[in-house]
Amino acid sequence: MSTTTDRPTPASEGLGARLTSEQVWHAISKRSFAVLSYVTPAGDPRSSGVMYKAVGRRLYVAVATDGWKAKHVARSRRVALTVPVRRGGIMSLLAPIPPATISFHGRATVRPAGAPEAASILDELGSMLPAERRRMASIIEVVPEGDFLTYGVGVSLIKMRDTQASRARVGVS
Repeated sequence: MSTTTDRPTPASEGLGARLTSEQVWHAISKRSFAVLSYVTPAGDPRSSGVMYKAVGRRLYVAVATDGWKAKHVARSRRVALTVPVRRGGIMSLLAPIPPATISFHGRATVRPAGAPEAASILDELGSMLPAERRRMASIIEVVPEGDFLTYGVGVSLIKMRDTQASRARVGVS
C-alpha cells in the first residue's frame, strides 16, 4: 500500500495483524470520551465531544432531548465516533505525544426521555449522568458497523512514528 494514501492498513498487514476486535472493544470499554460526528438535515457536518458508556457491543450517550445532537442523529441515524486513547504516561510530560485513536461509523437510535428503553440504559450510565438530568435526557444508542480504524493502538510509542505500522483495520464483530 502506498504511503501517500489515507486508507488504513488492513489488519492482515503490518503490526495491525496482531490487533483483534476483542482488544479494540476492551480499549473502548476502558474509556468514556469520544468525538461524535453526524450530519445536519442541510448536509453540514458536525462534531461534538461526548461522554459514553460501552455496554456489550453498543455505546450509549446521554444528550439533551431538545438539543441538536438528538434531533440530527434521530433524523439521519448515521454517526461516526473517534475515541482518543491517551498514551505516554510519564513520557507525555517530557514530549508531546498524540493520543492513539479508534474510529468507526455506526447506526444510531435516539431513545427519547421517558421511554422504557431509555430508563434501563440510564441505570447503566450510573454516575456519568447526574440524577437531575436523568428524566430530561435522551439516549443515543450506537451500534458500530464495518471496521474499527485504529492508529497507535497496540503499538509502542516509537512505532507510532511509523504510519504504516501504527494503522490497522479490524472488523467490529
